[in-house]
Amino acid sequence: MSRPKVVILGAGFGGLTAARALDGIAEVTLVDRHNFQTFLPLLYQVSTAGLAADHVAYPIRGALRKTKVKFRMGSPISVDHKNKSVKLDSSEVLGFDYLIVALGSATNDFGIRGVAENALGMKTVNEALNIRSEIMRRFEDLCRFEDDTKFSIAVVGGGPTGVEMAGAIAELKRGPLTSDNADAAKNIDVYLVEAGQRLLPALSPKLSERTKKDLEKLGVKVLTNAAVKEVKPRQIFFADGQKIPAEITVWAAGVKGEPTMKKLSIPEESGRIAVDSTLQVTNYPYIFAIGDIAGAKGADGRFLPMVAPVAMQQARFVAKQIQRLQDSAPLTAFKYVDKGSMATIGRHKAVVEVKGVRIGGVVAWYMWLWLHLFYLLGGRNKIGTMADWTWNYLTFDRGNRHIMDIS
Repeated sequence: MSRPKVVILGAGFGGLTAARALDGIAEVTLVDRHNFQTFLPLLYQVSTAGLAADHVAYPIRGALRKTKVKFRMGSPISVDHKNKSVKLDSSEVLGFDYLIVALGSATNDFGIRGVAENALGMKTVNEALNIRSEIMRRFEDLCRFEDDTKFSIAVVGGGPTGVEMAGAIAELKRGPLTSDNADAAKNIDVYLVEAGQRLLPALSPKLSERTKKDLEKLGVKVLTNAAVKEVKPRQIFFADGQKIPAEITVWAAGVKGEPTMKKLSIPEESGRIAVDSTLQVTNYPYIFAIGDIAGAKGADGRFLPMVAPVAMQQARFVAKQIQRLQDSAPLTAFKYVDKGSMATIGRHKAVVEVKGVRIGGVVAWYMWLWLHLFYLLGGRNKIGTMADWTWNYLTFDRGNRHIMDIS
């Protein structure tokens, strides 16, 4: 039997895992608009000068070196469903027997006024570098003013990304920036804004409360039950009429399916691609969707979380589904196995919850460090990240405090 042709759109956690899993049973072509994969869980550390940008990016061709998978740099602009082909913006047309959509996600502004214009997202290396540049530029302004001028940074979103970002900014202020100019650093205020009742809603209330207290010890002003109504250039307005100053607003309040999916002429559901329990796109059995862009649901009928473990489990599952199709075997329903959640808050501060077991403090912090290091691609990136972390830990410094604007 001839090997099926599989085209995978997107080389994130899901796409790259699927490509590797299918390498032995299919002719695979992996497509991405970049020639590198970004390790999104550590992107906030680039934003806060904790890591060099190249430590969280790894060449896709390097990741595929020991496989037969082909790579094309480009973005899909249309799908010909009749002839089963996808056209890229490079004008190349790729034929397929099966198409896997793993395009990932984009920042979701929920239609709130001013977010797109006045808030900074954190989904790409460029965005992370821009956040870092903005923070350092405003710090340099404070150094120049030499008075009591205040500078406020607001992180919107109390999930893991928002918590980690707010904690990292607070530690940047307390450590390196205070060492650089204590008078300027003391005038920096850090806010964490969450619309819900508590931080980290996926974790237990006890760990949520611990997270809040740890952040407040770092100097973060935590606001819950604070629904954002509008983001202006220097202020955030809430639904209850209150407002806070925010020279920089970092938007970590949520994500949605990558808008490129609209070019594929396939059904959507609440900003994601509509899929059946088999992860086949509704009414398109030869197309699968995985990861953040897939509208897969759990047993409770709710969308699965947009996190790397979901994407990777779905990727391996779809590889088995395609093998089943080749063997004329019945397909099965995807079931996500939740292996737990975690978030780091700062030095020796983290929370982990695995199947009802709750851990906080130093042990959780080390668990977080080693798990992220394990999943980071490339020996050079692992060594570089370890070197940066060790330097930051021993010296309380962060050597990546460069202002590098990316247009």
